[in-house]
Amino acid sequence: MARYFSTRHPDFESAFATFLDEPRGAVENVRDTVSSILADVERRGAAAVRAFTLKFDHLDIDPGTLMAEAVDLHALSATCPEDLRLAIDFAAERIANYHRGQRPVDHSYVDSAGVSLGWRWTALDSVGVYVPGGRASYPSSVLMNVVPAKIAGVGRIVMVAPAPRGELSPAVAYAAIKAGVDEFYPIGGAQAVGALAFGAGALRPVDKIVGPGNAFVAEAKRQVFGRVGIDTIAGPSEILVIADDTANPDWIAADLLSQSEHDPSSQSILITTEPALAAAADQAVKKHLKTLPTGERAGQAWAEHGAIIEVTSLDEAAEIANRIAAEHLELAIADPEGLLDQIRHAGAVFLGHHTPEALGDYVTGSNHVLPTSRAARFSSGLGLLDFLKRMSVQKAGRDGFEALAPAALRLAEAEGLPAHALSVSIRSNKSGLG
Repeated sequence: MARYFSTRHPDFESAFATFLDEPRGAVENVRDTVSSILADVERRGAAAVRAFTLKFDHLDIDPGTLMAEAVDLHALSATCPEDLRLAIDFAAERIANYHRGQRPVDHSYVDSAGVSLGWRWTALDSVGVYVPGGRASYPSSVLMNVVPAKIAGVGRIVMVAPAPRGELSPAVAYAAIKAGVDEFYPIGGAQAVGALAFGAGALRPVDKIVGPGNAFVAEAKRQVFGRVGIDTIAGPSEILVIADDTANPDWIAADLLSQSEHDPSSQSILITTEPALAAAADQAVKKHLKTLPTGERAGQAWAEHGAIIEVTSLDEAAEIANRIAAEHLELAIADPEGLLDQIRHAGAVFLGHHTPEALGDYVTGSNHVLPTSRAARFSSGLGLLDFLKRMSVQKAGRDGFEALAPAALRLAEAEGLPAHALSVSIRSNKSGLG
């Protein structure tokens, strides 16, 4: 069963701190393997990508196009069931509407010195979207990454996804076409990240890489950062539920398991003021695990990384939640809005008994690409701004220059940068001013 903590216990602080620091996810050192793969892709390009794809995915791709006849997005998309297509359409529209509201505006003004200042927002030229394969197909990941990029105005959106033995989910194919992917290559792993960063065959390099993946993909993104931009280094999934006596323990248990079923390294935590609810939710988890097809890995995650924390008040629950800084936070309490002001750190917050995290994974419209491993203390989930850049703009006329020049000249001299100083002083010659 999950670990049990109580803030009334004298050893709570030390035990809880130890729990927070416990590692989750792959413990193997993949750095050297990834470095070798990336170096080979940079050196040999498409030939290396083809070799790694054949080795790891048992799929032979054309070294010129990086394509395989067996993996055709449009053909696969046509086999996606109609009801699933409608669900994808529904989700795509809600995601689009949510992210349209995030669009920032350009701004300019003239300050008291007569200098014009401001900023402009421009879209990235190209983005690579990594879509994981393996245990499950994730059309929702396609939508969450591609739809905001499209709305931002990214000129070229490239999707890569592993297709082991030529198999790719029809739902992923349909979502890619629906969202507006411009290019697709059936490649995955560190070699796909390398191809996006360095270019390979027909695949020209992109400016930024987004999307989740396994330990090799995460490490590859870490290593190519600087050469290209990345979204984040994602860790295992997380959910934290704060519940009071109005919560349904069966519902809470299902919500906890909705993240535990992702991976044995996932983490689910319940914080409650009610000992009876804690016990009932724990029993409900055991009940659900007996019938869930994903029960084996969900049960492992719950046993190894799950926790139930009893607190004396909701105020205390909020403070502990801020320390955890979870990827997903549910406020399953009578007055969730009343507690929201105390929440400073969470990737996404879900208010009330009828807003399970699973809705956010698919159809509320908000993005499910969120900070993990306590990174919500300093970062946000994926959004429109991740596909835009802000450029500062300034203009000084003669009067503005004269107002700013003395301080700029003094600072340049203090920093020992004579060319900077010259760039200012040379314009101080009255005959040279325009």
